Amino acid sequence: MNKIAVVGAGISGLSMANYLEKHRIDYHIYERRKQEDLAGHGFLIPQEGIEYLSQIIDRSLLFKHGNFLKKYIQYSHTGNVLAEKDLNNVFTISRHALINLLARNIAPEKITYEETIVPCDQKKGKLKKSDGTYIDADIAIISDGSKSRIRKNFFPEEKMKLVRENEVVNIIKNKAIADSVENDFIKFHHEEGGLTFGILKLSEDTILWYSQFDNEKYRINECSTDSLRKYMLEVFDEWHPLVPSIIKNSDYDNVHVWCVYELEELNPFYKDNIVFIGDAAHPLIPFTSQGVTSALKDSFVLTKHLVEEDNITKAFSQYEAERKQEIEVHIKNGRILLNQFLLPLNQYTENILPISYK
Repeated sequence: MNKIAVVGAGISGLSMANYLEKHRIDYHIYERRKQEDLAGHGFLIPQEGIEYLSQIIDRSLLFKHGNFLKKYIQYSHTGNVLAEKDLNNVFTISRHALINLLARNIAPEKITYEETIVPCDQKKGKLKKSDGTYIDADIAIISDGSKSRIRKNFFPEEKMKLVRENEVVNIIKNKAIADSVENDFIKFHHEEGGLTFGILKLSEDTILWYSQFDNEKYRINECSTDSLRKYMLEVFDEWHPLVPSIIKNSDYDNVHVWCVYELEELNPFYKDNIVFIGDAAHPLIPFTSQGVTSALKDSFVLTKHLVEEDNITKAFSQYEAERKQEIEVHIKNGRILLNQFLLPLNQYTENILPISYK
């Protein structure tokens, strides 16, 4: 097997490296950020994602670092229960914990941080480091995120559009508040639509929370970090007391305000000797809760075809054929969930679980 360069050391890049490691395939990872900048917040991982993770991370070790959720409970913004649904092996884990678990199997000399990789205009299929030297690899696997610069270079006609939703994501470490929350996926919805507040219990003292805003009604992306708490307390002032309590007691040093974009149409998943995985291949809006699972499945499927097929182009083609149809289902489901989010509660056709299933 030829040497492989993996661009990006997030979940998809590290997952890919773990599968390559499992099959003893030579690789090197390049990440433009510092190692400490990869922490982030957290994820929901359905049963299928757990199965793929369990192939590269010891299951008992994985379960020590996260939490299984029992039920999805949908509330009105004042706290009336609108719907309940049992969850089947849905796991939640912080990004920091999952990154660390995936990195355990990767030798430090196989990852280079603070190294920006760019395409070479002169040599087809070649990538360069920031100092202009070429990457020593025959295959490049790109996992540099939803706004992939390398993807944009190869597919300059692509169109990314702003989705009618912005999201604030944060983590609060507060034992008293965590004790008041069961191991459930809790989500409060405003009756007029376009505003939610979700809560996931990561551990006995830590909660991941997120809020989704209709960006035509709420200008959350215009808030500075200093003004964000004040603005959110104004917006959520009359909600169930748990919501303003979490907002008030949270630290905003590492809060993330997310402007969500999607591709109007998927690009091919590969070109020449370069192949894309995870968000770099197919950005999924957060309503799907399928980002991690899709990245894991991409890594598994791509590795399988690289191992079984000597011809790189054929391996890439088989990977795309196997993955693209399922991704298109998740994109469709994400748009359905987005459209329902924008509606008043009395216009909901059904109480949809905020996870896309194929």
